Amino acid sequence: MIQDFVSSGLLEKAAHKYRVIVFDRPGFGFSNRPRLTIWTPEAQADLIHKALAQIEISRAIVLGHSWGASVAIALALRDPTLVTRLILASGYYYPTVRTDVLFSWQAMPVIGDILSQTLSPILARLTWPALMKKIFEPSVIPRKFAGFPKEMALRPSQLRASAAESALMVPAAFALHKNYAALTMPVAIIAGEDDKLVDTDKQSARLHDDVPQSTLRRVPGVGHMVHQSATDAVMAAIN
Repeated sequence: MIQDFVSSGLLEKAAHKYRVIVFDRPGFGFSNRPRLTIWTPEAQADLIHKALAQIEISRAIVLGHSWGASVAIALALRDPTLVTRLILASGYYYPTVRTDVLFSWQAMPVIGDILSQTLSPILARLTWPALMKKIFEPSVIPRKFAGFPKEMALRPSQLRASAAESALMVPAAFALHKNYAALTMPVAIIAGEDDKLVDTDKQSARLHDDVPQSTLRRVPGVGHMVHQSATDAVMAAIN
């Protein structure tokens, strides 16, 4: 969601030097997620590519966080003349066994629709504190994150979008990872050393090994939300 990056302060920092354009991915924030499309990283990259063309952007530094890192890679592979630099934060790049898939039942037709309007929002509110602790730890949740609109993130349509992406996580990584060698632009990889959601050694460090023109910054004492907990480090990666 755009609001995640707004609350982090990263957009404000970047805007002092760059023109900053930020997108809600389909189904998140204020965006729609049409049900007839399977929103793989490639499909989301196509949508963002069209949006950038509409506002006449022909060259850009592209940053993606977490699932958005896969979308950023798909965009770079689709149009390497557009993506001049790539910054990947806390991404999931290689298929592994994930427990997240167990929660993807919320994206199933009919059953998922019923649950997303009844039980899922209640469970999401109950588990929100534990989820936030996991994605931020070992860092504490910064005070600035209080500006993040929790109720928007917990509405039924966004819970469905999150569930659908949990289901796509492993197959999306399986489809993309064979193409990383085709990335030609400089790539800055940044991740929390102590990420509890995505294994930094098996993901970011491995990607660094597979992409010769990449740099890797492992931020000690930081978890998955590296843009929130180590905003200056992400800004340095952009620069």
